[in-house]
Amino acid sequence: MWYLYVIIGYFVVLTGLNFLRARRVKTQEDFMVAGRSLKVRVMVFTLICTWIGSGTFIAGAEYAARAGFSSLWMPAGAWVGIIIIYFLAGKIRTFGQYTVGDILEVRYGKFARLFGALALIISFTAIVSYQFRAGGYIINVITDGRISVSQGQMWSAVFVILFTALGGMIAVAYTDLPNGIIILIATIASVPFVIHAAGGLKGALISLPPEHFSIVNQTFGAHPYLKAGSYFLATMLLLLGVQTMYQKFYSAKTPKDAKEAVSLWVLGTIVVETVVVIIAIFAAARHWPEINLWMVNHSKGIDPASIVLVAAKKMVPPVVGLLLMGAASVVVLSTGMNYLLSPSTNIMRDIYQRFIRREASQKEMVVLQRIMVLILGILAWFLAVKMESVLDTAYFAYTIYGVSITPALIAALAWKRTTRKAGLWSIILGSLSAIVLKILGGMLPPSMAPEGDPFGIPIIYPAFIISIVALVLISYLDRPPSREELAPFFPDEKA
Repeated sequence: MWYLYVIIGYFVVLTGLNFLRARRVKTQEDFMVAGRSLKVRVMVFTLICTWIGSGTFIAGAEYAARAGFSSLWMPAGAWVGIIIIYFLAGKIRTFGQYTVGDILEVRYGKFARLFGALALIISFTAIVSYQFRAGGYIINVITDGRISVSQGQMWSAVFVILFTALGGMIAVAYTDLPNGIIILIATIASVPFVIHAAGGLKGALISLPPEHFSIVNQTFGAHPYLKAGSYFLATMLLLLGVQTMYQKFYSAKTPKDAKEAVSLWVLGTIVVETVVVIIAIFAAARHWPEINLWMVNHSKGIDPASIVLVAAKKMVPPVVGLLLMGAASVVVLSTGMNYLLSPSTNIMRDIYQRFIRREASQKEMVVLQRIMVLILGILAWFLAVKMESVLDTAYFAYTIYGVSITPALIAALAWKRTTRKAGLWSIILGSLSAIVLKILGGMLPPSMAPEGDPFGIPIIYPAFIISIVALVLISYLDRPPSREELAPFFPDEKA
């Protein structure tokens, strides 16, 4: 239980700091983008903390425990995405608004902003929900089961909602600085102890199925190569268009700071995500019978989603275990805050201020956004209560965002030929196809939709193709955009 008391003590300190920072939040710009004052050092750690959430420590760990080293396809999508976004970071900061909806409206019109906001709210609320579930796992493991997962996720929801509503981006960014340091130290320090506890590589080779050490696990998915590729593509598309990252770029002091932060961010992300996969695989080797038992009967054994937490409690020295458990706790807090702040910003900027009350005062916007944080947090908690698999929820959240918003968003920044109609229909058709295919996967018998994939084809492929075809085909059928339409993104170039 002393793990719990130390972590709670740390959260209490953070709460006190957030109360102090909340007093500095006077305007919408303070709340949403930290007054555009973040320097490179703070930017790097807040970017790492935003991306390294329970998608890494819980969903990624679940994938690694079940599939082995081929699970690296999932984080590799993010690494490629970060490298691509490096070349766009300066332009994003120069554009300097609050949400991706600001970009979508300038390039494609007000309805693109509206439909983009709706897709983002659905995706990000789902992402927040599995942060709460991850918090439930953490508290359950720390207390040796005395506090249930459902009770733990309720307390996680309270912490995340409270922190986000208090200080907005100022609280998020400066909370991420110590959290990011803890994440790097804890994950790296844990690796040798976990490998040793599992009997080294030899012990893992004996304990785990041989497929765990292949480039693509042939037992994972109806079409393993398509399955691995779908996780890569979903993660890459999410990162390329994810609003929480764009808000961080908007928060940077200068475009140069934004670009420099991205170059350091990719290194930190590669290190942390690779190390977490290694921890999950060797911890799974040590507890493979219990994981197998859970996959047969979900009421017994060890849930693979909690395998990194089990490693922190049982496979490393107490001090290192505390750091690793603390790292898992802070990523849940940090990512939950970031992904809760983002959709509340969309509601206020892209719906309320754009369509309902354009002349809303700064004070009114801040108060109402805090209320929106509370409402969305409660909705996310209800989703967490109904959740079956963190990995499946993460995959769908990544997919709907990646196929609806990312193609139109990247085209807005990088492709002069794309038109207003093309961007709008790419958003609409991408999101609708993902939702319809997800529903179809749940309605078909398991033999026709293995692991929820209709006819064995991961839903991201047809949904992404539909979104891209709409974007390209309509762009070339439509008249080219005017120089005035392109000016905010390509100021000195002709259409």
